[in-house]
Amino acid sequence: MISVVVPVFNEERSIALLFDELRSALDPLGRPWEAIFVDDGSTDGSFAALTRLHAAEPNVHVVRLRRNFGKAAALAAGFVHANGQVVVTIDGDLQDDPAEIPRLLVKLEEGFDLVSGWKTRRRDPLSRRVLSRVFNRVVGWMSGVRLHDMNCGLKAYRTEVVRGLPLYGELHRFVPVLAFQRGYRVAELPVNHRPRNYGRSRYGIERYLRGFFDLLTVSFIGRYRHRPLHLFGGLGLLLGFVGTVTLVYLTIDKVEGHAIGQRPLLILGVLLIVVGIQFLSLGLISEMITSQHAERLDGRARAEAVVDEHLAAAGRPVAEPAATHGGE
Repeated sequence: MISVVVPVFNEERSIALLFDELRSALDPLGRPWEAIFVDDGSTDGSFAALTRLHAAEPNVHVVRLRRNFGKAAALAAGFVHANGQVVVTIDGDLQDDPAEIPRLLVKLEEGFDLVSGWKTRRRDPLSRRVLSRVFNRVVGWMSGVRLHDMNCGLKAYRTEVVRGLPLYGELHRFVPVLAFQRGYRVAELPVNHRPRNYGRSRYGIERYLRGFFDLLTVSFIGRYRHRPLHLFGGLGLLLGFVGTVTLVYLTIDKVEGHAIGQRPLLILGVLLIVVGIQFLSLGLISEMITSQHAERLDGRARAEAVVDEHLAAAGRPVAEPAATHGGE
């Protein structure tokens, strides 16, 4: 089954049109499919339109959030209710073309776990295109995931990719990075992009600024989640070393008969050593927390979380994988 997750916020006029396009794209595949519309606290008639669509179509699910929590929360809610072995996400504003979904599914069958769309000819204002290009370059440089269009709403996933993804805040922008950090294979495919006919864009420069802080979060979690001492301990040792060298220099200066009591360098050296010890202590405490978290997890489940395939020896049955915990 194919599950199509559609986050919706004030898209009353495009809902029925989008479903018709989804049906035209997916019915010829001959595979069962469902559409999961997530109303992210719309203030127009979107929920009423979704209710009418749900009453008329048996393969439509509607999830309504209590208020506008953001796209990441809407996607997470849709993933929870998805029943398919393949999950497709598409925005509800009709700018993404549902006719591209079969091509994404074909690419997925080539052995990839996530296929992200690439809007090669964006139908957006120049300012947004420039900001998006800079954003994608920075994300690629910091994360190692070289995609042209990280934030494209049209994506196809194997269902195991979306299970347990930590989506909150605005981390939906970095789903390919989060998947890549967990060892999944990520690909990109050029897709058609259409001008917006209904509603208005809610993306501005402030979202890209907030996205930078989310990028720092994703980079930190991906690199140091299981080894925080490598970060904090490294910083602590560096600061402590600089502080020690500074104080050794001042000690030699003092032995030679110079006064050092009023020199700012003395305060700086002591401060660097103290801050270095604090960073080192923070790293050790983080390691203790990480260790306790790992001990609470079943060892088999922790191992299975990183296994892609298991080819058992001849005549030996393959053991059933243990149930994994969310987020691992």
